[in-house]
Amino acid sequence: MQETKTYKKQFVILSLVLLVFFFANISLGSVSIPLKSIFGSIFGNNIENNSWQYIIQDYRLPKAFTAILVGSGLGISGLLMQTLFKNPLAGPFVLGISSGASLGVALVIMGASTFGGFLSTILVSQWSLVIAASIGSFLVLLAVVMVSVRVRDTMAILIIGLMFGSITAAIVSVLSYFTSAEQLQQYIFWGFGSLGNLSWSELGVLSLVYLIGLLISIYAIKQLNTLLLGENYAKSLGLDIKKSRLIIIVATSLLAGTITAFAGPIAFIGLAIPHLTRQVFKTSNHKVLLPAVFLYGAIVMLICDSIAQLPMSDYTLPINAITSIVGAPVVIWLLIRQRKMMF
Repeated sequence: MQETKTYKKQFVILSLVLLVFFFANISLGSVSIPLKSIFGSIFGNNIENNSWQYIIQDYRLPKAFTAILVGSGLGISGLLMQTLFKNPLAGPFVLGISSGASLGVALVIMGASTFGGFLSTILVSQWSLVIAASIGSFLVLLAVVMVSVRVRDTMAILIIGLMFGSITAAIVSVLSYFTSAEQLQQYIFWGFGSLGNLSWSELGVLSLVYLIGLLISIYAIKQLNTLLLGENYAKSLGLDIKKSRLIIIVATSLLAGTITAFAGPIAFIGLAIPHLTRQVFKTSNHKVLLPAVFLYGAIVMLICDSIAQLPMSDYTLPINAITSIVGAPVVIWLLIRQRKMMF
């Protein structure tokens, strides 16, 4: 009972911290906007400056919501993979989903010169990149699912996922070798990751798929807790290992694949957030871990995005670099302080 009260208190505090960093993220940027005007714009009041209204409604708000979806989605994906493979180094992209998305985008960007001119311009648009990344992720997912049905050993799926990643990375390297410097630069910029390129319509599509992946993850909580006991013991309790494995893989693919398609491949969050959460909450129960990872992932992503904006500057740093530079030392410090890893 006391433990439950402690968890509830922690969740309330984390929710308030998330709210604070959400508004802090919206208030930061190259254009200084008073907090009064920000609250007025968010809650439907007319503000005196139309350009401020546009910046808040069409850029900063979608970007802040994207940060929450990306941070929480990648964190949950990492948690699912680490539990499924019982491997602390497993992240949301170990199945090759990110590599599949990267290959799809590489084929569009670096293969667009084949068509040339106007058709090339049509191909390399925001939606075309999202669709290409989604198709690439889906094809890798399909291959992994087919393998998971046939293979008994869970670790074999992890190795096969890594092999798919190596194959797609090799194809991207070949394309990079023959492409022009301009197209290669465009692909590299996509690989940096970005939270600020989504419109409300794109955010709506991302949110819908994210919600489906989240609901499947919640449905899988019981299976995840049972898998912690070991596959043989889980079987003795009546758990269908293949079905559970498939559910977890699909949930991870929906979350990580869609996020990569819309925001690019973003490192660190999926690997580190589950470890950070375990160090703080001291539990392996996914009923506690999953919502905690959601909150921590969203908070860390908002903080990283706020740093990446370089407040009061026109420059925006790559979000991929910030997530690793800011987050990795924190996790190292926590692990050294705790002297052992919770898993």
